[in-house]
Amino acid sequence: MDIFLGGFYILVALCAILHLATRVALPPTSDASFNAFQRTYLVVYLLAMAGDWLQGPHVYALYENYGMTMEQIDLLFVAGFGSSMIFGTVVGSVADRCGRRTNCIMYGVLYGLTCLTKHSSNFYVLMFGRLLGGIATSILYSAFESWLVYEHHKRGFDSNLLGNIFSLGVLGNSMVAIGAGLVAQKFADTFGFVAPFDVSLLTLMLMVILIVMTWSENYGDKTSSLAHSFGSAFSTIRADPKVLCLGLIQSLFEGAMYCFVLEWTPSLSIIYINNKSNGSTEEKHSDIPHGHIFAAFMVSLMIGSSLFKLLCKLAPVESFMRFVLFAAALSLTMPIFYKGNQLYIFGGFLVFETCVGIFWPSMGTMRGKYIAEETRATTMNIFRVPLNFIVIIILLQHLELDTIFQFCTVLLLVAVLCQHWLFTLYESTAKTTPLHEKAMTLRSVSMLEAQRLQKELGEEEEEMV
Repeated sequence: MDIFLGGFYILVALCAILHLATRVALPPTSDASFNAFQRTYLVVYLLAMAGDWLQGPHVYALYENYGMTMEQIDLLFVAGFGSSMIFGTVVGSVADRCGRRTNCIMYGVLYGLTCLTKHSSNFYVLMFGRLLGGIATSILYSAFESWLVYEHHKRGFDSNLLGNIFSLGVLGNSMVAIGAGLVAQKFADTFGFVAPFDVSLLTLMLMVILIVMTWSENYGDKTSSLAHSFGSAFSTIRADPKVLCLGLIQSLFEGAMYCFVLEWTPSLSIIYINNKSNGSTEEKHSDIPHGHIFAAFMVSLMIGSSLFKLLCKLAPVESFMRFVLFAAALSLTMPIFYKGNQLYIFGGFLVFETCVGIFWPSMGTMRGKYIAEETRATTMNIFRVPLNFIVIIILLQHLELDTIFQFCTVLLLVAVLCQHWLFTLYESTAKTTPLHEKAMTLRSVSMLEAQRLQKELGEEEEEMV
């Protein structure tokens, strides 16, 4: 048994133990309406993620099968990230003005069209598909969360319960990723590399149908123009240092994460062989079990999701994320200091994926607290511009592995400083009374909901008098 398969089995056992130990770490609820709302969101969200995961493992292989050169493949990937960077912010503003539900439906349509383009071996058709896919990705990572946060506040659920949904989303996403990888591989082996994209198309169609049947529409600021939405989002970022901190942390961490996604395969493939005849060391590239490693990464994400529940009981998100980001930075130094040592590098990567599993629900929770509802999707997509820029630079520069991971480590250490800044801001503005806590939610709901909460706040104050 190799270290990768052995590591996977150990992680599965650890994940099961942690899941059982932390099932009740976050406050449970017997509210039937909340449980129904949670199911409604998670089913659609996980189908959306499945549509993405079904495509991911075979994009590169499909391009190679079509006879694309390395330069052409790099250009196709750059086109996807560039499209997300340029058009993603516009899509965010459209979500705020035209509706988050409508935008989520548009995700299914655009990504479905992307799947159809994979039936062509023409470079320009594939390029068009990558452009559509970049826009769809921006919607996936902004509109769904924006819809959730608005509906959660609109229906009057406890703000602390958002952490439950985000944590379950990460847990479910990891399981979906493993299942989607197995399904995609089976269809690719049986019908060819384009088959997983057809399965993804069917999954996205089902997701769109469920959105139409089960989701209500919600908006940010419907009356503002595109320029006004951007202006409001930038004004919020400039005026509120907590929002600026969130944007910096997200861009820095996700920039490092995407670099990791691009470089983990060559990092684990390098091994050093001692030449006994002359005492020298030779660098060789070995075949690695990508499926086992990917599955281990996904289980690490699930472990991170369970740890998030435990950490929420011990400290505020703003506090414990400082240590999570620092651990992530240390984990990515393994390929720098232990190049060729598969055991140490694999262990470091598992720690990093665990940190990613904590990062997603933590960021979702903090965004729900600090980002204004009226321009939520626009603001979130503005945050994605720097991270897409970082990935494009990495793809175009063809840097050495050591340089890339040094760069990632620096990004994460800067993220630690930003997180500490956010924690100091959180401590300085934290309120302890129930009335103050309720007033804090005014900035994360629409104007109509803000008026309703203000009315309730006044009634409570009259009762206290």
